Amino acid sequence: MRVEDILSVKGSSVVTIADGCPLVEAAQVLDSHAIGALVVVDNANRPVAVLTERDIVREIAVNGEASLNRSVANAATPSFVTAMPDESIESVMLRMTDRRVRHLPVLDPQGSLAGIISIGDVVKSKIADAEAQTAAMRQYIQS
Repeated sequence: MRVEDILSVKGSSVVTIADGCPLVEAAQVLDSHAIGALVVVDNANRPVAVLTERDIVREIAVNGEASLNRSVANAATPSFVTAMPDESIESVMLRMTDRRVRHLPVLDPQGSLAGIISIGDVVKSKIADAEAQTAAMRQYIQS
């Protein structure tokens, strides 16, 4: 299974936020969409960072409530990890585990956003794979 298989099921919609927006606005966007991460984009709509719930909590813990009025660029993770649509789920799982991230923006070969996947999406795909293999084995044994 590949990243593009996950995106074909969940869709390629990505919620983004401009790098100059205040952190409080980012928190509201996360809440209104019931998601855990936003892709931060520059003026040319290119992904430049990822902002997660953890980033917001860390920023408030370190700099206090006033940090909610600062731009998302201050709290976002600029050295974000990405995936490509043709990558295997196994390689993505390994990268997410090694880098301790829960969300990976998916970039097409030109570097444009093609989607985003979460560790939950990866786990769901692995469970679906295991269930399909189990069903195939049962069918084989019964025939």
